[in-house]
Amino acid sequence: MIYRNEIKHMISPGDKAAICANMRVVAQLDPHTGSSGKYLIRSLYFDSPSDRALREKIDGVNEREKFRIRYYNNDTSFIKLEKKVKRNGLGYKVTAPLSAEEAQRIVDGDLQWMVTSERGLIVELYSKMKSQLLRPRTIVDYDRTPFIYGPGNVRVTIDENIRTGLSCVDFLNPECVTVPAGEPVIILEVKWDEYLPSAIRRAVQVKGRRSSAFSKYQICRTYG
Repeated sequence: MIYRNEIKHMISPGDKAAICANMRVVAQLDPHTGSSGKYLIRSLYFDSPSDRALREKIDGVNEREKFRIRYYNNDTSFIKLEKKVKRNGLGYKVTAPLSAEEAQRIVDGDLQWMVTSERGLIVELYSKMKSQLLRPRTIVDYDRTPFIYGPGNVRVTIDENIRTGLSCVDFLNPECVTVPAGEPVIILEVKWDEYLPSAIRRAVQVKGRRSSAFSKYQICRTYG
């Protein structure tokens, strides 16, 4: 498993404009964005009755994980189950495909089929839904502007318009109402493997910004 480096910054609209201009020169937009240059991400996060994932994030636990189901641009023909792991400030992600029917069955608590799945991550989620009582907790929506850069396997993303479903878990319903999660923020994320090329380091550099541990799940769970 390859652990990746990751830094996050809260940035201003002016920072965003400058970074996007710089990145268009040295990198390329993720081809999945289409003509808009961005896409909508909808995620459904899981947590225990004691909010283990949320509390570990708030407390800065060194080794932690969280599960989510995700799709893009309201297109339920491509859905992913993801487990995101953090350890010693580095992270990696494991994914498995889900059909819309499978995703809905998980949300509905119809779990027994997961035991015999050939996808290991689905079996692992089943195990933890039984042992840790993981359940869907909230929807997190946001808009993402993503850039990719081959050397170093770099991915630079700018996330904004973060919205929460509060207690809504009607994940596959595009009409499910989500609301802004507090004051508007813009989040710059930079991820890379072993090294961050100097061209990218210069392109994303913003004065007076410090890295943060901002979590979209945390802000959506603690909003209101």
